Amino acid sequence: MTHSKAAITGVFGYVPEYVLTNAELEKMVDTNDEWIFSRTGIKERRILKGEGKGSSHMGAEAVKGLLAKTNTRPEEIDLLICATTTPDFLFPCTANLICEMAGIRDVGSFDVQAACSGFLYALTMGSQFIETGKYRKVIIVGADKMSAIVDYTDRTTCVLFGDGAGAVLLEPNDEGYGLLDSIIRSDGSGQPYLNQKAGGSRYPPTHETIDQRLHYVYQDGQQVFKFAVKKMADISAEIMEKNGLAGDDVAWLVPHQANKRIIEATANRMGVGMDKVMLNIHKYGNTTAATIPLCLWDYESQLNKGDNLILAAFGGGFTWGTAYVKWAY
Repeated sequence: MTHSKAAITGVFGYVPEYVLTNAELEKMVDTNDEWIFSRTGIKERRILKGEGKGSSHMGAEAVKGLLAKTNTRPEEIDLLICATTTPDFLFPCTANLICEMAGIRDVGSFDVQAACSGFLYALTMGSQFIETGKYRKVIIVGADKMSAIVDYTDRTTCVLFGDGAGAVLLEPNDEGYGLLDSIIRSDGSGQPYLNQKAGGSRYPPTHETIDQRLHYVYQDGQQVFKFAVKKMADISAEIMEKNGLAGDDVAWLVPHQANKRIIEATANRMGVGMDKVMLNIHKYGNTTAATIPLCLWDYESQLNKGDNLILAAFGGGFTWGTAYVKWAY
């Protein structure tokens, strides 16, 4: 056994080249830039184009970039966990495909599905392998191709989502840095409010499910907003209280990028000013499991060793979670 903590020692992100702007969406559905931005904070989002390309292709690009950036050889990796709601296939898992593309061989790899909270779930799980001394180098990936399950005739959901991937490297740290605490929670009674109704074992694909457009994201926006505001704010405040942190002690809030109003409510509850909140929803939209690592990637140059970070997310299920990270570099 060891008392090491799992520290993030590198981060890398990938977003597709194609930019889907609010102006382009105006031509597709009855909406406009002012309506979208005032309600969500989104200006544009990235979309993965190309036949036969899935979440694994973006995840692999993030992992290859991470390996190069941290001077890590593929054979040094002990485990890879991928958080995704849009796997390439029901099986094999997307993590397997990412490993193959990135040249990582003969290691454990598996997917985690906790919707938008998936990255925090995977981060919590991956840290256990480091803390027990089982492994020394673990990669956590968040990757989602939400454009594959978005109905671009539904103006309530098509404006929200984008595609992207992010990856972090976890390694042991004995200096007091790393993932110091985390809380993950769920409530299955939220299923009716945010889901993809068909495509699984309960309602396999049929002509009828396709004709009824049941393979796309469905969301009851008001119910999701209400739950998300309360749960993200409550759990973030809880982990701060548990670890004796006040708003002034937090260098950065790293929230899931679902809706700017939800983010503002969470920051307010924590006593953290918006100048200490990572935001990139305006340019990527909601990339589901990829939002938090993409934030870390975008803001990496502004992070300092020892910074206290609070990561927070809420997703379909319902699932929600938070993590207290002391930045290691």
